[in-house]
Amino acid sequence: MPLPAKAFQLWLHGVAPTASTADICRISGIKRTTLAQQLVRGKVAETTLVSISRALKRSPLEDLAWFESYSELSGAKAPTPAELVSQIATMDLLRAVISRSSPAYGGYGDAGSALTPELSPAPHATSVRNWVDAIDDGELRHRVSAATGVAPQNYSAQLTANRLSPELAVATARAAGVGFTGGLVATGLLTEREAGWAPDARQLALDALSDGDLTALAGERLQSLGKTLRRQEHEHEQTKKIWENLG
Repeated sequence: MPLPAKAFQLWLHGVAPTASTADICRISGIKRTTLAQQLVRGKVAETTLVSISRALKRSPLEDLAWFESYSELSGAKAPTPAELVSQIATMDLLRAVISRSSPAYGGYGDAGSALTPELSPAPHATSVRNWVDAIDDGELRHRVSAATGVAPQNYSAQLTANRLSPELAVATARAAGVGFTGGLVATGLLTEREAGWAPDARQLALDALSDGDLTALAGERLQSLGKTLRRQEHEHEQTKKIWENLG
């Protein structure tokens, strides 16, 4: 949930006691009107805190954990291998399939080959939905809905749009019994490094997949991508017909 303005101001005074509002906005890239509006409403966005924390060369994870609503981030469990793999883009999975089978990349299992493609940074185009799918036991969406009051269809709509509020990301992790950093990386609030992930964590999780598991996962991702593209094409055709009928 957004951070209480009073608590935010207390935190800000503690980490930058001599800095003015203008100074904070200048170094963080936040518009003064944006920060002022949030303070007036009494709710400061998590992204605002993260931007300021980064600008001050601090740890956004530790600064978020300073607030009561995110105190569970302190000492949070490391992401599971499934969560790490969920943060690998589909194109990177396909490149990994090729890498394992092509002599040009050193052959199967040669993860240390200089020709092995480097993974693109998280998050990616379907990172949020993939993260939830990776930790879902079949009832996760219902538990999150019951705990937060968010209707299942609204929750699913956010996943389809590849977005999730930080509050819902933490609630989802809590309902799944996993660490809290996975969802914050998937939503783009924190980087892998800021979340405390090892630089090669995702690559090691990918390397640990068997040939069959990697191929099956890549196939599932392609199937999902195909459905998305077909839906977009259908919507485009419908829009085109409407415009043609109008004129």
